[in-house]
Formats: sequence, C-alpha cells, structure tokens
Amino acid sequence: EIIKARNVLSSRARTNLAKRLRVAAYCRVSTDSEDQLNSYKSQVQHYTDLIKSKSEWDLAGIYADEAITGTQVTKREDFQRLINDCMNGDVDMIITKSISRFARNTLTVLETVRELKSLGINVYFEKEGIHSLSEDGELMLTLLSSFAQEESLSVSENCKWRIRDKFKCGIPFNSKTLGYTYENGNFEVDSSEAKIVKMIFEDYLNGMGMLMIAKKLEKMKIKPRHSTKWNKNSVRTILQNEKYTGDLILQKTFIKDHISKKHCINKGELPKYYVEKSHTPIIDKDTFFKVQDEIAKRAKKYSKVKN
Repeated sequence: EIIKARNVLSSRARTNLAKRLRVAAYCRVSTDSEDQLNSYKSQVQHYTDLIKSKSEWDLAGIYADEAITGTQVTKREDFQRLINDCMNGDVDMIITKSISRFARNTLTVLETVRELKSLGINVYFEKEGIHSLSEDGELMLTLLSSFAQEESLSVSENCKWRIRDKFKCGIPFNSKTLGYTYENGNFEVDSSEAKIVKMIFEDYLNGMGMLMIAKKLEKMKIKPRHSTKWNKNSVRTILQNEKYTGDLILQKTFIKDHISKKHCINKGELPKYYVEKSHTPIIDKDTFFKVQDEIAKRAKKYSKVKN
C-alpha cells in the first residue's frame, strides 16, 4: 500500500522558507592608491544599495578591509569578523566582488567556503557568477582560485624583480631609518634625529648597556622606527647599522614567499650589494668600528660569565 505524500512542510521548514536572508557583503582593495580606495568606497555603496533593493534580503552588514593583502587572512580584521559572525549565526549569505577580492590563496578560499558550506551559508562571487552551495561551485572555485593565486605570485615576482634590479644599481627600495629622511632613492640627514643617533653611539661607548639606552629613549618619548617601543634589539639595530657611516648594504633581508610574506635574514641565499659613500654619514667610521669591537667584547664577556 502506498501512502501518498501530503506535500506539507514541517513547521521548521516553513520557517526557513519564509525567513528573510541576512546578507552580508565583503569588500577589499589591495593597495592604498587613490584609485583603489575610490574602488573600495564604490564597492561599499554598491553592495549597500544592492542588498537593500532585494525585498527578501536583510542587510547583515558591510565588511570591508582597505589596503590589505589578499594572501594573508590574519591581517584582514573585517574578514575575520565576518567569519566569526557567520559562526555565531548572524549571517545567511555573503556577496563578494570576485574570488581574488575574497582571497588569493587557493587553500584559504576553499577552507573558508567549505567551513561556511557546513553551516549552510552561501558565498556568491559576483564576477564569476558562482554560488558556493551550487553543485559545481566547489569545482569552479578550485580552478578559479588557483588562477588567482598564480596571478598573485606573478605580481609578487615582478615586484621582487624591480626591487632586486634597483639593488644591483645601488638604489635602496625603501627605508625608515632614524636620523634620515628618504625620498626617491636619496637619504637626507634629519638634524634633530641625527643628534639622537649620535647620543646612542656615545652612550654605548661611555659604558651604558643596550637595555639602559632603550629605557633612556623611552623616557625621552622617542619613537623607534620598526617596533612599538625601544628594547635591546632595536638599540642593537641602530648600533650595527652601516647606513650611519654613509655606506649601504642592500638585500640584507628578503621575503620568503608571496603567501607567508615572512621576512628572512639573508645568510647567503641571495647576493648582497655594498655601496660606499652613498650618502652623508652621521657617524664616522672610526666610531662605528669602535662600537662593533665593544659589542663583540661585551658579548664575549657575557658568554664567559654565563658559562
């Protein structure tokens, strides 16, 4: 005996069917150029208008990161906030301009989409016309996100080539060095900051340790260039920087790959370039080498005491 289906939805199914979708949009621009930031504002306005125009949609929010790399999700605060809101059940669907705007790391795209898929959350990639919950969605995502990652690699390699070509010509790519201003490949002495650099070298030769110098600089409320506060390492970087003698060593560090963007110390993996008399010195070479000898002397003394 066949009991015919009544074609009646359960109360939960009826609720889900009638439920308005809470739709969020994710926007990102990859550089801080004026054109890209205008694009960023346009994307925010576009998705705000689009979502509000749909009677069956409610605006769950516009999540946007500007001037942030697409290969590193951890640096995109609003992307992380969007995923957390999805996990908390506050979003039913995400709209984004394209796969490359969402992320350029293939693994990141797939892992995120699969995680959202397990929650029943659809991601719609407008440019490619892909719904992640569709039958062929994951296959297309795998192919297209691979292309996006290769594009990111190509851009990264071209950028590296330009930087290394400048190094070969003795031109630094960029520099934030206490005591100098840097523009168009040229270092100019900043007289007020140069006094601080000279003070650091003098204090060290007069017997102060790196930690004591760091504490002194903190009390003077002088901002370091590459960290939030002064410490032994930031003082050591000043004391061992050949730039203060008017010379340059280029390519002392390099970026491991375009995904991790990890900075590594160049221990011979790539050539280095030494440029003599590149710019006006702040510290004479005699003083500089006295400091290097003193650093080695104190390190040796500390090593004996430690042992």
